[in-house]
Amino acid sequence: MSRLQAEHLYKVFGKRPEDAVRKLESGADRDELRAEGTTAAVIDATFTVEPGQIFVVMGLSGSGKSTLLRMLNGLLEPTAGRVLFDDQDLTALSPSELRGVRSSKISMVFQHFALFPHRSVLENVGYGLEVQGIPREERLKRATEALELAGLKGWEKSWPDELSGGMQQRVGLARALATDADLLLMDESFSALDPLIRRDMQDQLLELQKRLKKTIVFITHDLNEAMRLGDRIAVMRDGRIVQMGTAEDILVTPANDYVASFTQDVDRSRVLTAGAIMADPDTAFGTKTDEGVELRTADDVLKAAAATVTADTPIIELFTPCSASSAPVAVIDAEGRLTGVVPRSRLLAVLGEPMTPSDAPKAAAETVVPMSVNSVSKVIAGA
Repeated sequence: MSRLQAEHLYKVFGKRPEDAVRKLESGADRDELRAEGTTAAVIDATFTVEPGQIFVVMGLSGSGKSTLLRMLNGLLEPTAGRVLFDDQDLTALSPSELRGVRSSKISMVFQHFALFPHRSVLENVGYGLEVQGIPREERLKRATEALELAGLKGWEKSWPDELSGGMQQRVGLARALATDADLLLMDESFSALDPLIRRDMQDQLLELQKRLKKTIVFITHDLNEAMRLGDRIAVMRDGRIVQMGTAEDILVTPANDYVASFTQDVDRSRVLTAGAIMADPDTAFGTKTDEGVELRTADDVLKAAAATVTADTPIIELFTPCSASSAPVAVIDAEGRLTGVVPRSRLLAVLGEPMTPSDAPKAAAETVVPMSVNSVSKVIAGA
């Protein structure tokens, strides 16, 4: 069962919004409505988020991503469509029922921290529990545990203005974790941070996710952040979701020129995986190692392999073994069985010319898009 579902969501601001939705459904575009004094912020957004998944919505300013997020927890009422959370229709709830869901099951982490300056760090983290009516002793216990999870043990009695920006954002994250909500909504939560602190917060979130398995909807305008965090990514433009899929899907088969322009400077070596570019194991059979041993079976390939990796290993980790041996890298499953191989020539093809359709690593992928010159330079430099 999906944890969160958005079904044909529309949000229109201005005159006669319901009429505008009907026009959009009939094929009218956003510019036509704008000329009539109406702004279509979100148009026909449909997606599901599975339990324990990080679902990233990315797009430029004005694409509709933050408006979409605010409809997911009822801060904005959809003009049309439904939001289902654990099969409960949030759009059908009364205001008091919706507040109850938001206070206990859905937490939000904002871009600008939203900390109370007159409350200590511990009191800030426990605020959501206070709203729920949790007794003080339990509230402080859970807030303390959340601060430790967020890496802020020892800062409980500090004031927000004594913390750096990154630490303040950790407090905001701890506050969301303290409520033990099933769903975290994160609106550009790291975008106000310096690059190094931002990456540290990304690391922190990924580490927490390994332990807590929360369901997260994360909004960002940064494609590299989306690629790093998202189990699935939705790309928005002018209110519409123009592509949805894994990071590899979006890199390998961009839906249109707009998405392709976003991905052209991404370091593919850190996003594409061995599973995305591997060839069938049969391609290794009959070849010979540097020692002249012919590979006839899967066991031969595994014994002679330049390295053994899993399908989710980033291809940047394959360069060193492939440079040291002519034998292919073996890709194995959880039981240690051979599922594919990455020959040196195939790895170089990813860095050079696009692969032909017959070389496509997956049925869903038509080509492997070449890495940018900047990305190749980083790989050669050992970045």
